[in-house]
Amino acid sequence: MLAVKDLFCERDDRILFQNLNFSLPEGQVMQVKGSNGSGKTTLLRILCGLNDSYEGEIYWQGQIAHERADEYFASLLYIGHRIGVNKTLTPLENLAWSCSLHAPVSEEQLLAALASVGLLGFEYSQCFSLSAGQQQRVSLARLLISPAKLWVLDEPFTTLDVKGVALLESMLANHGASGGSVLVTTHHALQIDGLGELNLG
Repeated sequence: MLAVKDLFCERDDRILFQNLNFSLPEGQVMQVKGSNGSGKTTLLRILCGLNDSYEGEIYWQGQIAHERADEYFASLLYIGHRIGVNKTLTPLENLAWSCSLHAPVSEEQLLAALASVGLLGFEYSQCFSLSAGQQQRVSLARLLISPAKLWVLDEPFTTLDVKGVALLESMLANHGASGGSVLVTTHHALQIDGLGELNLG
């Protein structure tokens, strides 16, 4: 599904990675590992078109990604390490806004997604009144609504409690089992069958 060839990136005159090659097939959950500052977030941002300071090629379905950018980005969902939640809006309003950028979604679907991530009863509360973990769940509810085949997630387990961690692991595993692909950075020891690893050092 996704492939990277001879990727090179440096920051502040320091090489983050060079000659980086990997592929992410359909149905694969892959964890990006590396020490702090090794370039994990930078790699994800490059793949999502948020950083163009690199050399090398990114391929989507066997073709150069930027040559079919509309299709590529329509098939990708990125959730960064910042939760991306408007705290003055409710969980329902946040989810409705993010989904409005793509295909229309019914309120029933939005409410079901929020219930699935443990936010039943908090749908109409302003997000500033929620805990950090609950705000993270608002962001993660997007995974249950989005039609994207490729999930790119940067530290999505941050602030989640034990139940939230188990829920997210299940979501990642189910996405892979349904033919989707996941690239995720986390310091959490993932418990997912068939987990792939990409080590940046």
